[in-house]
Amino acid sequence: MIYEVAKALLFHLDAEAAHDLVTRQMARAQSVPLLLRAVRRAMFASCAPRELWGLRFANPFGIAAGFDKNAELIPMLTALGFGFVEVGTVTLLPQPGNPKPRMFRYPEHEALVNRLGFNNEGAAAAAERLAYHWASLSEEDLAGHPPVLVNIGKNKEVGLEDAAENYVRTYELLAPLADGVVVNVSSPNTASLRDLQRPEHLELILSALREARARARFEREAGDHPIIVKIAPDLDDTQLGEICELATRMADGLTATNTTIDRSRLPVGAVETGGISGRPVFEPSTRVLREVRRRVGSAYPVVGVGGVMGPADALEKLRAGADLVQGYTGFVYRGPSFARDVVRGLSEGGEA
Repeated sequence: MIYEVAKALLFHLDAEAAHDLVTRQMARAQSVPLLLRAVRRAMFASCAPRELWGLRFANPFGIAAGFDKNAELIPMLTALGFGFVEVGTVTLLPQPGNPKPRMFRYPEHEALVNRLGFNNEGAAAAAERLAYHWASLSEEDLAGHPPVLVNIGKNKEVGLEDAAENYVRTYELLAPLADGVVVNVSSPNTASLRDLQRPEHLELILSALREARARARFEREAGDHPIIVKIAPDLDDTQLGEICELATRMADGLTATNTTIDRSRLPVGAVETGGISGRPVFEPSTRVLREVRRRVGSAYPVVGVGGVMGPADALEKLRAGADLVQGYTGFVYRGPSFARDVVRGLSEGGEA
């Protein structure tokens, strides 16, 4: 009830302004230890743990990239019950993103459209925050901390021929401070970025990242430090087959999927361009997830994301072949109890 009132007020603001307001308040709240512990108690939900990439996930439901672009909110997001956190997308150099306004709501469709364009403070700032976060924890807190993944992308002005080097330099700053890295080659809001899903580009990026991992010195010593590729829901069968074949050879997992650019998913008359998330992307992203699972086999790690608005959606992602599930737009529409409610639903549904 309280959140519904707050949501009604927030939804009178521009979507990005409302997001910034909420995240500022989350950052303030997490700086108060008593309040953070109270949130953790209120939002706790038990679930069968999972292991993947040598990492332990107390529950399989995480917050997707895009919500915490600059690694500022890890304490609060974990207190809210998410089983893992993916920060970013982070680029090597800071960049402002695309001109505003660039985020739009469709409440009647439980959808968002964004054309943010990787607005973030850069890899050095994110690395500093990650280092501070880990240093501030006790040994007990470190032992039970949910995994933290970092989503990385290329800077807007970097050409396709220089993309691999740009990703590697970002990886070198952030990977030692994370439990894994997600390679974003599927955002529709940076010109030509999705071209990096083509085998000739993606193979170069993954080869360079694997070499960087081999020479890295990791401060986060747990797990296998996976390199995961996030793909679009708008791929045709040939493209999807090429990516799955390459990923099983050179990456440690796939995330299916990013936002869609399929305009038919929006109401008639909608004019905003950008990536569509929320309820409209659930069906295409789940269809791609099923096909990915069919192509990569039962043992290969796959993360399902796209249109998860509640427990039933998360269950369907798991049944479609996901090992882990993520949400973001559902958090906007459902509020602070989102993760707790999904985890409870997974436990009651016998799927986690």
